[in-house]
Amino acid sequence: MERRKFFKKGAQGAIAASMIPMVGTAGANINENPINIPKKSNQETQGNPEQWHQMGTGKRPHPDRNKTLRYEVAVIGGGAAGICAAVAAARNGAKTVLVQDRPVLGGNASSEIRVHLNGVNHLKDGLPERETGIIEEFLLLNRFQNPQESFTVWDHVLYDFVTREPNIDLCLNTSAMNTEVKDGKIVSVSCYQLTTEMIYHIKAQQFIDCSGDGHMAATAGALYRTGREGKAEFNEKYAPDEPDGWQMGGTILLSSKDMGRPMPFESPSFTLKYDAEKSHKGRKLIPFVEGFWWVELGSEDDIIADYEDNRHKLMGYAYGVWDYVKNSGNFPESENYALDWVCSLPGKRESRRFIGDFILSEGDLLGNRHFEDAVAFGGWSLDEHNPGGIENLAEPPSYFHEKFSEVYQIPFRSLYSKNVSNLLFAGRNISQTHMALSSSRIMATCALEGQAVGTAAALCLKYMTSPRGIFQNHVNELQEQLMRDDAFIPKRPANDPKDLAKKANLLFASSTSSGDAKFLTDGMSRDIDGKIHHWQSDGLPAEVQMEWENPVSLSSVELKCDTNLKRNIMMRKDSSNEGIYRNNIPEEMLKSIELEGRVKGKWVKLGSIENNKTRLVKFKFDSLKTTAVRLKLKETYGKEDAKLFELRAYS
Repeated sequence: MERRKFFKKGAQGAIAASMIPMVGTAGANINENPINIPKKSNQETQGNPEQWHQMGTGKRPHPDRNKTLRYEVAVIGGGAAGICAAVAAARNGAKTVLVQDRPVLGGNASSEIRVHLNGVNHLKDGLPERETGIIEEFLLLNRFQNPQESFTVWDHVLYDFVTREPNIDLCLNTSAMNTEVKDGKIVSVSCYQLTTEMIYHIKAQQFIDCSGDGHMAATAGALYRTGREGKAEFNEKYAPDEPDGWQMGGTILLSSKDMGRPMPFESPSFTLKYDAEKSHKGRKLIPFVEGFWWVELGSEDDIIADYEDNRHKLMGYAYGVWDYVKNSGNFPESENYALDWVCSLPGKRESRRFIGDFILSEGDLLGNRHFEDAVAFGGWSLDEHNPGGIENLAEPPSYFHEKFSEVYQIPFRSLYSKNVSNLLFAGRNISQTHMALSSSRIMATCALEGQAVGTAAALCLKYMTSPRGIFQNHVNELQEQLMRDDAFIPKRPANDPKDLAKKANLLFASSTSSGDAKFLTDGMSRDIDGKIHHWQSDGLPAEVQMEWENPVSLSSVELKCDTNLKRNIMMRKDSSNEGIYRNNIPEEMLKSIELEGRVKGKWVKLGSIENNKTRLVKFKFDSLKTTAVRLKLKETYGKEDAKLFELRAYS
């Protein structure tokens, strides 16, 4: 099927309902056919009662709204995890479909919900350990395409990022309905597209559920659990003494605007009164401009079934809090403020958690357990929200049990199903306990998991195996590919046997202000754990040169430049540009760079980039024999020096 055909056919596929006029007097025979509508043949009416009269042609066609589509990888859910999964699978050669049940991509970070796309925003030392790879790529793209920081434009930055991939088809407004399984393996998933009334039967070899609630995985019979584990099951010190059904809730956000004049507020009829006198001091009302993340409702039963009831109550509570700010008399600074956006779709935190070959738990995170199959990392605090939410006012809105001194690893075995052989997952629905979820649910962490499972799905195709087979036989290749694509795995240096840079005899630079050129091949693509892994020039322009004793065949050179991973670059509603946050293009990032190769003793130009927009910079060229390559670093986006973390070369 041609790319993007799904969402280009909405108007053509709509049903036109004819309005039949009542002709004549009140006593007219209603069985008459005054406009001579042709009758359908038996073939036309069989199994389809639809009465479509197509004006102009006089035909009564039978609309075909069932289609079977075939892909290699199907990704359900278009939030941060799903985007990264689909892009990773596609870039690694898999024909991929991304199915999203909303009209926009981004999930909780989209304009519909507007949660900040947080990750390891800060550790105990107060500094971030920011995520790289695909997640950083589209966050940087947003800084170029959306300097005004519009949430609706951000939606379309993500749309651009996905639809420009030639190996991805995107289905928006499309929900997974049910799943066909045979012999413990998913055969197809049936999806309904609201805008076209189309039912798609999507067949694929590998399926990835990044939808959060995990409806596809659940209807496939994948094992899962909900609620909180008791303290004893995984020896979790912050878990309740006994297991229960409580799940962290959804939140409705709002934002307000200074109108420059007094703005009265009259609450709608569904408003629920906010009792500030009974509220815990952690429910802060200042600043009020960007809303209150603690307007939240969980559930101790079926949180998915409770969603619409909770949505209605949350809207009431959100307006109730705003009514208190505006009309209690305690916040005179709110006089000129009026609401300019209120969420109608609560952002979810927790529901199903699927069971994999390993269940990640609190102790794994706090103990910084090392996993041989680590593929992602996290580091947000153990942030377990009050299970009763705003209906449990006396308790703090979240317990923030403990912060981390360093990032923790997430194993691949937590990202695929224990009992459905071709099912992977990424996001808040991975194989983990409730307490582990309280940290790992953060969107940028979920995005790293998405890149891992998308890459793994492509490897499943390459080796005609299952995700478990990747763990058993190919996990080293999975890790190496992730790191080549600029994902970071803590405590795991890259050592790609195909990387010819590691076989170079000489690696040197024209100038150095910190670090060393030799660090560019040490396998660590960032400074971490108090150790330096970079080379930095002393002014610009500068050069880095790599030489081999004997000629080698090259067709690509890849490098990783500095984007300052100690400052967060996600879009925030407050547009913060202070401390650990920034709202612009990182000035440290390389802007202009050239590559030359030495062929038969002469330097020839192999490529140049004048407006680089990524940390991972790739030069691809026709294969040639060379004894050296030379990088010419000409300009950054503002810094006087250029900093690199890695240099690779491939035949």
